[in-house]
Amino acid sequence: MTRLAGRTVLVTGASRGIGRGIATRAAAEGARLAITARTVESHPTLPGSLNETAELCRSLGAEVHVVAGDIGSDADRERAHAETVAALGPVEVLVNNAAAAVYQPLLDYPVKRQRLMTEINVHAPLHLAQLCLPAMIEAGEGWIVNLSSASKKHPEGPPYSLGGVRGTFGFYAATKAMLDRMSTALASEHHHQGIRVNTVEPAAAVLSEGADARVGTMLRADQIESMEEMVEAALFLCDCGPDHTGKNETSLELIDRESLLVQTLDAKGPHQDR
Repeated sequence: MTRLAGRTVLVTGASRGIGRGIATRAAAEGARLAITARTVESHPTLPGSLNETAELCRSLGAEVHVVAGDIGSDADRERAHAETVAALGPVEVLVNNAAAAVYQPLLDYPVKRQRLMTEINVHAPLHLAQLCLPAMIEAGEGWIVNLSSASKKHPEGPPYSLGGVRGTFGFYAATKAMLDRMSTALASEHHHQGIRVNTVEPAAAVLSEGADARVGTMLRADQIESMEEMVEAALFLCDCGPDHTGKNETSLELIDRESLLVQTLDAKGPHQDR
């Protein structure tokens, strides 16, 4: 029996990167899958699309519903939820992966970008959770996994070492700190109803298409982890027990603590790097 057999899983930002990785593994684990993002056919500068993810997931035997939309739009979030329920049934596992990352020092950080980042990184995950929670509560169980970031950790100093991207991701980091606290609030409010709400962040950089384009050349090999490791940690939280909730997890620490065997994205065997 595969781990997510028969469950309806909604993954945001699934056209590429970690979202695509999680969607692929969920498909291999038997999920009924809804995937959403803005890029349906192609992106002008980055590889990956929803249709490519859907084709890959269907090749693994999954039923897949594609929802094109902007996660920053209230109406598109509501439509993504409604279409998923109509096509596949109530959402049992919600993976809030989609995020906006605009790196820039705060002195000149435009209000418009602040609002965009907060909308996509904070309001959207909560709104989707609000849409999915009533059915989860009725069923007596449900899983919400929010993708966070180690950038939220406070820098040490003074003096402060702000080389590389560390001097430019302050507002992005702030939205992820808010996401963490919001997740623990949801977890505490709904623990008695069987709902698991957790965040997970990479221990090191996962070089998705977008991240590789921005920061890949700035990183050493020991500052990078595999897509398979990040996905393994996320998958655990898509199927964890009722008392594993309200956690702000780090991928490699979770893998080691729970003695997880890191699988390939198609779940056909161990990932060789682990």
